[in-house]
Amino acid sequence: MAETERTLDIAVLGAGTVGSQVIRILQEQGEDLAARAGARLQVVKVLVRNPDAPRDVPLDPGLLTTDAAEAIDGRDLVIELIGGIEPARTYVLRALRQGISVVTGNKALLAAHGPELYEAAAASDADLYYEAAVAGAVPVVYGLRESLAGDRVTRVLGIVNGTTNFILDAMATEGASYADALARAQELGFAEADPTADVEGLDAAAKCAILASLAFHTRVGIDDVAVEGITSLTAEDMREAAFFSRAVKLLAIAERRIGEDGHEGVSVRVHPALVPLDHPLASVNGAFNAVVVEGEAAGRLMFYGQGAGGAPTASAVLSDVVAAASHRVHGGHAPRESVYAHLPILDPGSARTRYQMRLRVEDRLGVLSEVANIFARHGVSIQSVHQRDGQGIGQAVIVIATHVAREADLQAVAHALSQSPAVREVASTIRMEGD
Repeated sequence: MAETERTLDIAVLGAGTVGSQVIRILQEQGEDLAARAGARLQVVKVLVRNPDAPRDVPLDPGLLTTDAAEAIDGRDLVIELIGGIEPARTYVLRALRQGISVVTGNKALLAAHGPELYEAAAASDADLYYEAAVAGAVPVVYGLRESLAGDRVTRVLGIVNGTTNFILDAMATEGASYADALARAQELGFAEADPTADVEGLDAAAKCAILASLAFHTRVGIDDVAVEGITSLTAEDMREAAFFSRAVKLLAIAERRIGEDGHEGVSVRVHPALVPLDHPLASVNGAFNAVVVEGEAAGRLMFYGQGAGGAPTASAVLSDVVAAASHRVHGGHAPRESVYAHLPILDPGSARTRYQMRLRVEDRLGVLSEVANIFARHGVSIQSVHQRDGQGIGQAVIVIATHVAREADLQAVAHALSQSPAVREVASTIRMEGD
C-alpha cells in the first residue's frame, strides 16, 4: 500500500475513558484509518498522571510517560483528552507552537482560550480540531464550520449535556426527585462525583459559547453566556409540564437578533425550558444530545446522537485525527478561526422569551386581578391562566403562561409577585421555547 507507507507519530494526552478508546480503535482499525488518512497512525507516547492506574483498555507500559515534553515534542499530531484548563492549555500551546496539529475534546479550554489557541495554530500552520468538544459523536462542529459555511445561521438550539438530560428524563418518566435522579445518574456513571459543572449548566455554557462562535463568526466566551442550571427543578415541575403537553429540557440557545439599540448582535444563554412535545428536542431522552440549527437557506436541521461515553466520543476524535493526518500527508489545513462579523454580545435582559409561572396564592376574591395588574405594570402580556385548588386551606394554585416579552421584564414580574401579599409563593418560573 504505497500511499500508506508514511507513518505519523501520535501522542495521546490522557488515557481515561475516551483516551483509552481512542488508542484501542487506532490499534484495532489501523489499516482502515491509514487508508483514509494516507499514512499509518502510530501512537508513540501516552501522557498519564499515574502509569500504574487501572484502565479500561490494557496499554503497553512502554507507551506511558509522565513527562509532557517527552510525549509532545517532535510529534506529528497530539490528541489532548485531559480536560480542564491547566495543564491542558500549556500542553496544547506547546504542541501548536512547534507546528504540531492538535485534536482536542476540551470544551472548557476552547470556551476560555479559543482565540489564543487559534492564533497559535495559524502562526505555525498547524491544525486545531475539536469535534468531540461539543456533543460527543454528533458532528455539529463540522456541520457549522464546514457544511453550513455557505449559509447564514440565525439560531442554534440544543441539548448538549447528557447528564442533565438523563436526570430530567428520570424525573419526568419515573416521578423521581432531583436528588434521587442525580444519585442514579452517578451510580450509572452518567454523572461525576462532583456534578456541579453539569447540573449548574456550566458544561452546556462552554459548549454554547463554541457553537455561537462558529455559527455567528464572532468570538463568544463562556463568560458571555447567561446560565441557569437544573438544581431547583422538582417532580411537580415535571407533572405540570406533562399536563400542558410539554417536556422540560436544559437548552443551550444561541441566536442572531436585533438588540435594543437597533443593531444586530448575538444572544447566548443556557437554562431549563418547557418544550412542546411535538418539537424534535422533546423526544431526546436519556444521555443523548441533539442540536437544531436554523439557517436562512437550509431551514431547520437537526443533529442527534450519543453525546458522551468513551467509544462515541472517540469516534469524533478519530474523525478529526484522520482529517489532520491527511493534511500532513497531502497538504491543506483545518478551517481557521472565522470572526469577521464582530457582532456584539447582547445584554441577557434584552432576550425575548416566554415564561410559565406557577403561583400559590390567597384563595379569595380579587386575587387574579391583583396578579394580572402586576404583569400589566411591567409590560408583560398574559396568554393563559389555569387555576386549581391548592394543597392548603385558603390557598389556590394558578399557572400563568405569558406572551413573548423581554427577559428583564419577566424577571421584574417574578420579583414583584414574590413581594405581593396576594401571592404566598412563586413556586416555579420556567421559560418556554420551541413554539
